[in-house]
Amino acid sequence: MWLNKKLILVFSLIVICFLSACAEKDKLADGSELIHKDQFVFAASGEFKPFSYMNDDLTMSGFDIEVGEAIAKEMGLKPVQKRIKFKGIVEGVKTGRADAAVASHTINSQRSEHVSFTTPYYYSGPQIFTRPDSQIKTVDHLAGKEVAVAKGSTYADTASKYTDKIKTYDSDITALQALSSGRHDAVITDFVTGKNAAKGGFKIKEQQLIDRSEQAIVLPQDNPKLLKRVNEALEKLRENGTLTRISIKYFGEDITIKPE
Repeated sequence: MWLNKKLILVFSLIVICFLSACAEKDKLADGSELIHKDQFVFAASGEFKPFSYMNDDLTMSGFDIEVGEAIAKEMGLKPVQKRIKFKGIVEGVKTGRADAAVASHTINSQRSEHVSFTTPYYYSGPQIFTRPDSQIKTVDHLAGKEVAVAKGSTYADTASKYTDKIKTYDSDITALQALSSGRHDAVITDFVTGKNAAKGGFKIKEQQLIDRSEQAIVLPQDNPKLLKRVNEALEKLRENGTLTRISIKYFGEDITIKPE
């Protein structure tokens, strides 16, 4: 029994040391900290086309990916993609698996308790999507209806204001696929994602745009110098037109400008 307890203690110490080593970061001259001093490791899900999606070679492409790469280059760092399931990205940033997340996170008070947000890099909003023959047009029609959303997104909170029948999927795209194939009554997701899914052949229809939201990059709360650097890089990318160019490439419009 004593030997077993000793082995458990030794194992626990090894795990603690391992985790501590994983948490160590390189501190730069300006006080910002990075997992590797010459790299900007940014997380995205690869589940959120056209914001981030997987290629055949297992790399990611998309609007978020190009923004992350542009930020890295503006800071003089090598961009390194880190794929994490959307529902685990915030925790991944908190625990040091990535320097930041460029993954279409909506700024809200709940997340702000755990992580820091940059200034918004694009503006979005939750919208109702239904099948074309649906009688659902507005949030007033959602009572008692089954609404699908992506796990870990803010859209579950939005949907819960109008119905208690909520189904979750790993991504917005799989939720929209389910809706298109005849499951559920509606999906609440980002209006750009839904619009692109409709263009891609999904049998869905845009309904009420519920709200406007600000999307920002997520960083750990204990790395304010890196937050400052990323904000400065974002500002330069706004000023030189890079954000606008990337947005038009993927959406045909500029979603990086704050709507009136």
